[in-house]
Amino acid sequence: MPSRTSLPRRLARRLRAPWAMLLVAALALTTVPASADEYDDQRAQNEANQAAVDAAMEALQTELEHTDAALVQAYAELQGIQAQIPVAEQQLAVAEETLARLQREAAIIAERLVVAEAEEATITTQIATDTERADQTRVAIGQMARNAYKGDMTQSSLSAVLDATSSEEFVEQSALASTALRTQTQALRDLEQINGVNRNRQVRLTAVREEITALKAEADAKVVEAEAARAAAEARKLELEQLQAQATAKAAEIEAAKATMLQQEQQLAAQQAQLEADLQAIVAAQEQRRREEAAAAAAAGRPAPSQGSTAARPFINPSSVSPMVVTSDYGMRFHPILHYWRLHAGTDIRTYCGTPLYAAASGTVEWARARSGFGNQVMLNHGYWNGSSLMASYNHMTSFAVSAGQSVSQGQLIGYAGNTGTSAACHLHYEVYVDGSTVDPRPMISG
Repeated sequence: MPSRTSLPRRLARRLRAPWAMLLVAALALTTVPASADEYDDQRAQNEANQAAVDAAMEALQTELEHTDAALVQAYAELQGIQAQIPVAEQQLAVAEETLARLQREAAIIAERLVVAEAEEATITTQIATDTERADQTRVAIGQMARNAYKGDMTQSSLSAVLDATSSEEFVEQSALASTALRTQTQALRDLEQINGVNRNRQVRLTAVREEITALKAEADAKVVEAEAARAAAEARKLELEQLQAQATAKAAEIEAAKATMLQQEQQLAAQQAQLEADLQAIVAAQEQRRREEAAAAAAAGRPAPSQGSTAARPFINPSSVSPMVVTSDYGMRFHPILHYWRLHAGTDIRTYCGTPLYAAASGTVEWARARSGFGNQVMLNHGYWNGSSLMASYNHMTSFAVSAGQSVSQGQLIGYAGNTGTSAACHLHYEVYVDGSTVDPRPMISG
């Protein structure tokens, strides 16, 4: 049997994640025996299992944001397989214990059957021996009776005295008659005793034979039960071996895809850097215009241009899900497949494929176009906020409702959520840039 330790240890350690433990717990429900309402129980177990898998998959998708969907699927399948392995191991242990118990019970029954059959043989031999003795005794008694009938044993003490010719003859004949009577009486007693003992033995023999019949039936049933348990144990063992083989193959598939994934990650890092460079150019041009406007205002004696919004939270919920649900925050992330830390440069907000997305604040559309790993991206320039440049991007969109250069107001429809670019599932990856660099959007969104 393949060993579980043959799986890549680093991938196996990911099962410590909370969502993975939830999946293990859900799969463990399959070990619950079915009740009288077997189909209802099975359906409830399947629903609970599916709910846990869905929750785990959602958590995994957010954790592996900007990871190729096929690789996410492979990794999710690996996690699912690894989550089933402890359950299969438990089922195998239960099946093997059941088989061992049934084998012990069968051995006890076999021992009892041997003892009962030995007792049957002993009683049968005893009955046969004593029956032969009884037959012999009966023959002897019959012979004595015939002799008595012929007169050989009919002499009484009185006839012995009358017929005796001497005192010695009298004593001798009297002793012989007494001995014959005692012998006949003892023979009758022996015969009755033998018959009595054999009757008791016959009752015991009947009981032993009934016990043997019952033990044989029980042994036959136990053989059937043990064979079923053996088949179940073999099935569980085969299932476990298949799971381990699948896990090994899936882990190898993931390992083989790592090089491509690393290359994609490097491309994404380059794209993020290029995006920030483009934004820095916009900020520089914007700042240049502001200085020129400020200089012109000063020369004309007008007030300086506004420093923009000073609201603590300049943005509203950009999704159609209310209240807003954040599935993954801004910050450093450990990639469970590639095993390195990276910045998750935005906030993932729950949306569904094709649902509306809205401008979180008023501004101008810098562009609405496909941008490689970001997918379909809308970049909104919100001008200034507390004296700094403020922009925000909406990523992985299915389609646009705005175009470059268009002015939008807060809450205006700008497009629809999707799963374009490097994304594992439909959602809104929302990035905010202050002076061209990413910041955590969440504290800036009201509601």
